[in-house]
Amino acid sequence: MQTRLAPEFLNTTAGEAAEAILRRCVHCGFCTATCPTYQLLGDELDGPRGRIYLIKQVLEGAEPTRATQAHLDRCLTCRNCESTCPSGVQYGQLLEIGREIVDRKVPRPSTERAVHWLLREGLTSPVFPAAARLGQALRPLVPVALREKLPPKAGPRAHQWPTRSHPRKMLMLLGCVQPSLMPNINAATARVLDAIGIQTLVADDAGCCGAIRAHLHDEAGGLDDMRRNVDAWWPLVEGLAGGGPVEALVMNASGCGVMVKDYGRLLAHDPAYAERAARISALCKDVSELLAPETGALQQALAKAQAVPGPKPRLAYHPPCTLQHGQQLKGGVEALMRALGFDIQVSRTESHLCCGSAGTYSLLQPQLAHQLRDRKLAALAPLQGDCTVSGNIGCIQHLQSGTEQPVRHWVEVLDEALGGA
Repeated sequence: MQTRLAPEFLNTTAGEAAEAILRRCVHCGFCTATCPTYQLLGDELDGPRGRIYLIKQVLEGAEPTRATQAHLDRCLTCRNCESTCPSGVQYGQLLEIGREIVDRKVPRPSTERAVHWLLREGLTSPVFPAAARLGQALRPLVPVALREKLPPKAGPRAHQWPTRSHPRKMLMLLGCVQPSLMPNINAATARVLDAIGIQTLVADDAGCCGAIRAHLHDEAGGLDDMRRNVDAWWPLVEGLAGGGPVEALVMNASGCGVMVKDYGRLLAHDPAYAERAARISALCKDVSELLAPETGALQQALAKAQAVPGPKPRLAYHPPCTLQHGQQLKGGVEALMRALGFDIQVSRTESHLCCGSAGTYSLLQPQLAHQLRDRKLAALAPLQGDCTVSGNIGCIQHLQSGTEQPVRHWVEVLDEALGGA
């Protein structure tokens, strides 16, 4: 796609990066066929190709409008289009650039700015755990729109971590909302690793991966979150905190994983952090990616835990977009769980499509998010699973709001089979 950058974007990092991405696009439209918002709305400008044209026009000097901003806002950033694109267009990076430029040129209404600020600061605030506990205590009184984002209070088992030490050590990011809303995901991950002789370490000063601020138009704040995490993790990465260096940085929320794996690119311009950020990205592994080579050890642990084998639940699996499209990890969870004796199935028709969660998208675009949620649940229903599983807290929470059937992280199911029930 030939592009003539406006003078203000010539010889700029953003302009050059965007031009390089745009030149790979051949207008084929394959991306449109797999775009969730285009499938719902049928508007070319609500598909990747149309959004690419809008960003191209802005880079060439056209003045963006609120309509331009709305079309870019409606993108889920699921990156399904990247998996589909035969030319390797890095649409996610282009959208980052386009949104930043449009937001700079088109002021948002004060109410919209206030909502974005509240989400950015509230979800990452140290007072969020207390607010979540209060909301859970008063759950019947909470407005429906918030109640569906607020799971019931977890039981005591969710806070029970293994206490054994092991020579093999790995580092885990707890996340910003997961410890308050679904703490059993982290505890279950630590217990599964403990069962195969791996100790889980946590850096107390690490917090939000940076995705919330970066996706809510605070790029500088997102980069600051990333730098804080690099500083918090580095002593453990280098083995300076005692016990030797960690083998990997474990991610059990694929939304955080796709962001941390991008630290190297996002901090490449910062000489104080570029090298360390690249090392952090290289160490980052989704828990499914990390456990795949440990299948034999898990099989032995399961055999020991289940002296009298019982039936395992039938699982309907929703692969998160941040895992299958963002990290390009496809089929790993299914292969691992099947090797461990689980009956796990994915939708034959729509397993590639987004469920509508997409970080804060379900709060900012609830109508579209609910349509996508209901469509996803309808596609999963024929699998007749005893429960639905996924690999990202946002997907789990969003899907659970539309069904009475349990929706869980697959690692929780594995933990129970290993004796963690």
